[in-house]
Amino acid sequence: MISYYHQHPLRVIVFLALVIRLVAAVFSIGYGFHDDHFLVIEVAHQWTQNLNIRGWMPWDGNTTPSGHSLFYPGLHYLYFKGIEAIGIHNPEIKMLILRIIHALYSTLTVYYSYLIVRKLSGIKSANTVGLVLALLWCLPMLSVRNLVEMVCIPPLVIATWIAINADEKQQKSMLITAGLIAGLAFSVRFQTATFVAGFVAAFWLQKKWMQGLLFGIGAFVSIVLIQGGIDYYIWGRPFAEFIEYSSYNLDNASNYINGPWYNYLLLIAGLFIPPLSFMIFRGMYQVKKEYLFIILPALLFFIFHSSYPNKQERFILPVIPFFIMAGIAGWHKFAMFSTYWNNHPKREQNLWKAFWILNTLLLIILTPSSTKTSRVKAMSYLYGIGSKGTFLIENSNTGKSITMPQFYLNNYSQPHEINKNNEAEKVIKEMLDAKAPMPEYIIFAEGKNLKEREEKMHKYIQDFQFEAEIPSSYLDNVMSWLNPVNVSQTYYIYKVKSTSFKALNDSASVASAAP
Repeated sequence: MISYYHQHPLRVIVFLALVIRLVAAVFSIGYGFHDDHFLVIEVAHQWTQNLNIRGWMPWDGNTTPSGHSLFYPGLHYLYFKGIEAIGIHNPEIKMLILRIIHALYSTLTVYYSYLIVRKLSGIKSANTVGLVLALLWCLPMLSVRNLVEMVCIPPLVIATWIAINADEKQQKSMLITAGLIAGLAFSVRFQTATFVAGFVAAFWLQKKWMQGLLFGIGAFVSIVLIQGGIDYYIWGRPFAEFIEYSSYNLDNASNYINGPWYNYLLLIAGLFIPPLSFMIFRGMYQVKKEYLFIILPALLFFIFHSSYPNKQERFILPVIPFFIMAGIAGWHKFAMFSTYWNNHPKREQNLWKAFWILNTLLLIILTPSSTKTSRVKAMSYLYGIGSKGTFLIENSNTGKSITMPQFYLNNYSQPHEINKNNEAEKVIKEMLDAKAPMPEYIIFAEGKNLKEREEKMHKYIQDFQFEAEIPSSYLDNVMSWLNPVNVSQTYYIYKVKSTSFKALNDSASVASAAP
């Protein structure tokens, strides 16, 4: 195997990247963040059922765009239509296939990053970059998610590779092609406009005015045709979603997770695992000229997000392969000409050993792990037993509302929820006034005060019995322990036997029969 690796390093690296991502695709169910499920999967799948619950589309009288690019969700709409047309309807199977597609797609980042570094710095740096991108502890699990921050990366890396070759060979058509591909990233994630600007600026800083112009033209055409075209088709005006997105974020920049300017610097340092993170930062400085096409676009993106108040961790993910490419290649160059490191080669080897030991431990733990699994499995359980989709959530331990991933139930009937801010009597009265059907199931969130909450629910629904316990994942538990903002809940599912609610003021039944 080692001899084969030395003969065909790229094949081995891509193989490793693919295998570890396929492991994540099979075992890492659930979803990572709210947006990668509810703003992609649920929205797109609802469209296949002619639903517009979030009001993103104008066909229900909505006159204001949502401020989300419809390109990536639109691709999922086509995927769901196609896979259902061939007879696949089980939500879990749909998502498994989708995760496998994303696993395959994400290996493009590893492949083209390798080619870029091999061309600029040689085989040694390319091998290291390829292995790090293939096996960095957080990338396999993130790569199989429906995260626009991850999905926008391959077009940016491919565009970089084409632009570097086009610049060397002075091929104008290739520069336009590079711009066209970079423009795809914008239609997935609007903030990648800073990458496009960085590519053009990298050419112009080298006084390559025509090259920068051609790249910019390609990107502009791509953005106009895809983002502008989709918005014009849906809203009757180009860039309607982008304009609304920009307006919303300018008005609400401080209404989300805020942090100091150095927040992402610390985050990146942690993601790369010291000591590698310090080696990467030092290396980027070492090759700031040779890797201008790599560093400048990523740096502009990094500076933009560091200066913007809203600092959610996932926002900065697109810079990871670019920092790794430039940083590792630069570190190799620095160490090669450093008297200290030439005199202490074992110390550098120990730094790499420390990184790979820590990274491998995290990789083994996280790759097959999942987040939000109890929510997914609760909905999958109801789907598996043929639920019609009506359920009541009892979450009275907290004042926070729970959004259940109803894609896995294949039903988007809006559930009623009881919590500290929406007490049981009020919720049941609303259901009675609306003549809502008796829920088939009650889902109790958390085991805290469970008996007491059951007794209270019996005041309104006389007959229900325990059916299943859906535990949260160990990763959810760890994340909740590290930061209580991350909610980790076990769900207890009860089958409702009653046919009508009990009255609010006595034990008489109130007509609200289940259909």
